[in-house]
Amino acid sequence: MIVKTRAVVLREIKYRDQSKICTLFTSEFGKLTAILKGGRNPKSRLSGKFSAGNVLDIVLYKKNGRDIQLISDGSLLFSPLSAEPDMERFATMYRIIDLISQALEGEEKNLPLFSLLTGVLEILYSTEERFELLFIWFLLRMISTLGFEPSLDRCVYSGEPLSAAAETMMLRELSFVMNPGGVALPAAALRQISQQHSITMPAYRLLSELSSTPLSALDEVDAGKAETEFLCKLLQEYCRLHLDHTPRNRNLAVVAQMLSK
Repeated sequence: MIVKTRAVVLREIKYRDQSKICTLFTSEFGKLTAILKGGRNPKSRLSGKFSAGNVLDIVLYKKNGRDIQLISDGSLLFSPLSAEPDMERFATMYRIIDLISQALEGEEKNLPLFSLLTGVLEILYSTEERFELLFIWFLLRMISTLGFEPSLDRCVYSGEPLSAAAETMMLRELSFVMNPGGVALPAAALRQISQQHSITMPAYRLLSELSSTPLSALDEVDAGKAETEFLCKLLQEYCRLHLDHTPRNRNLAVVAQMLSK
C-alpha cells in the first residue's frame, strides 16, 4: 500500500553499500523503521534528505506486519542545516529527538506529540540563541502530553497555593519532587521520603512562567543563565525517571562530544 505522511527522522544507520535504514516518527503511523535504497548515493535525488532531525513529507510502500517499510519519495520541509551551523543547536536537537524516541512505543499514532515536536524543531532551526530555554519549554510540554505533568501551582503534598504560601513565609526555595511529580513546600517535603531537589524561588518562577507561555512569546521571557541551566538538568532527570530508563544510545554520546568542543 502506498501512503503519504509527514515524518521526522530520529535516527539513520548505514545499510550495505549505498542504502540507509531510518527510524522515523510519522504523523499517521507513529514510530516506524524504513529503508531508503540508494540513499547514500550522491547521485540520488533523496541523498541527504533523510538525516537525523530533518522534517519531511514522505511516500512509503507500507505493508502491515512487515518490520521494515520502504521509502519511495520525500520532500524536505525544514532541517538543522537550513540555519548557520551551531553546535549548541545540534546538541539541543539530539536531546529532543532522543527523548522522543524513548517515549514512543511502536506504531502508535500520537499526533499531539508529533505536532509538538515539529513545531519546536521549526523554531529551533530558525532561531540563533536561547536554545536551552526552548528545550525547557519543550520538556514541559512533552511531559504534559505523555501524562506525567508536574504540579506547579499547588504544593504536591498539601495542596496549598505555592506562590502565596512562599510570599507569606518569605521562602527562598521550594522542593521539586520527582515522584509524585511537582513542587512542594519545604515543611511538607520534609515529611516525605521521595526523591527531591531544592529549587530556588527565581528558578521556580521561571518554571511556572514557562509552563504558561506560548511558543510564540518565548522571546519575551526573562531568564537567568543559572536558573536556565538548573531547570534544563532538573527536567531531563525528571523525564528519564518517568520514561523508566536512563538513555544510553548514540545520540547522547554525540551531544556530549559536541558540547565538549
